[in-house]
Amino acid sequence: MPQNFYEIMTRRGFVEWCSHPEELGRKMEQEIVTGYVGFDPSADSLHVGNMVPIMGLAWLQKLGHRPIALAGGGTGLIGDPSGKTRERALLSADKVAYNAECVKKQLARFLDFDCGATSATMPNNYDWLSGIGFIEFLRDTGKYFPVSTLVNREYVRSRVEDPDKSITYTEMSYILLQAYDFDHMYNAMGCSMQMGGNDQQGNIIGGIDLIRKRSGGQAYGLTFQLLLTAAGTKFGKSEDGAVYLDPQKTSPYKFYQFWVNADDRDIERLHRMYSFESLDAIADVMERHSARPERREAQKLLAREMTARVHGDDVSRRVRDASSVLFGETGVKSADGALLDTLAAEIPVGDVASPLPIPLLDGLVASGGVSSKGEGRRKIREGGVYLNGERATDEAAAITSGDLLPGGYVQLRVGKKDFRLLRFNR
Repeated sequence: MPQNFYEIMTRRGFVEWCSHPEELGRKMEQEIVTGYVGFDPSADSLHVGNMVPIMGLAWLQKLGHRPIALAGGGTGLIGDPSGKTRERALLSADKVAYNAECVKKQLARFLDFDCGATSATMPNNYDWLSGIGFIEFLRDTGKYFPVSTLVNREYVRSRVEDPDKSITYTEMSYILLQAYDFDHMYNAMGCSMQMGGNDQQGNIIGGIDLIRKRSGGQAYGLTFQLLLTAAGTKFGKSEDGAVYLDPQKTSPYKFYQFWVNADDRDIERLHRMYSFESLDAIADVMERHSARPERREAQKLLAREMTARVHGDDVSRRVRDASSVLFGETGVKSADGALLDTLAAEIPVGDVASPLPIPLLDGLVASGGVSSKGEGRRKIREGGVYLNGERATDEAAAITSGDLLPGGYVQLRVGKKDFRLLRFNR
């Protein structure tokens, strides 16, 4: 039976605004509701910042309703001006089409496209927008949008008043095109709800109004809260920038570590929004976490779940094991070659052509962990050098064939956090 998506998502902390909350809640308890989120294919990969609306669609399906992930192949040629201070560079049709295909593949990790009445679909709005005549669009859609209403939107008004950031007619047309999308899907696909980030409220209302004015239909809108960290920054970025779902842009290991490094002050909210666990199960996780926060159990559980969903179970296990080795939870001597190859993609690696044995000091220099043998001697005397997880105490020690790990690796650590690998000729 379909469930009250609005009520459940509100309890989990998703909802910022809803156009008719009580009416929508009742409707969702009585019938399958079709809702959509539009994805702007301005890039060939989604990132963690996009995952709140993605999880919104996933929860919609989980609760017995039908999700539509709309690929904005048509509107992507224009670009959404919401929240923008300048017009962005327009992309070619081929680039937008390529980006849309990449986004579809990533969304397929979250949505089931073959489960009967609630199967997800991924239409592309280029399929209907590209066939509209200009006169037809002005006559049948444009007449419902008073210029005064459009100009009074905050992000439009701010740019109209600043000649250096003036908004173009092209950008203004995006608002009408998004409303047209909603109206089209309402009539052609039975889609009665649009969801999006909190910057989309005005655009969503435009679609609701167009549906009412053109056909007398009742549609609904819902926006998600902007997820900010406890430090006040937008969630979804690391020191290297945006955290992407594409493994070529953000490695699965870095993706996993992003979640592991989440602030304790944020982790309960992140579980509520990014995990499918019940609120009672999350409360149990947080109780265990509060007893031993240094173990970061809550972060690791979420990291495993999110990495598995985005990159698959096997990859999630591999990066979890690599992290466990790197941070001393599992001995490096138990690692296999595939795990060490995973580490080699994430930490500095020094390649050594010399036959074994070689002096440990030479290995330290070759790894880049120290700049000179003199520095290496000092680090060893201070107790800050580790070979395959064991502290080195002898300045004259050598790396021998007995130290080789699978794949011809040796692990070195200098200090608490400077991990290195040496890779000998195989």
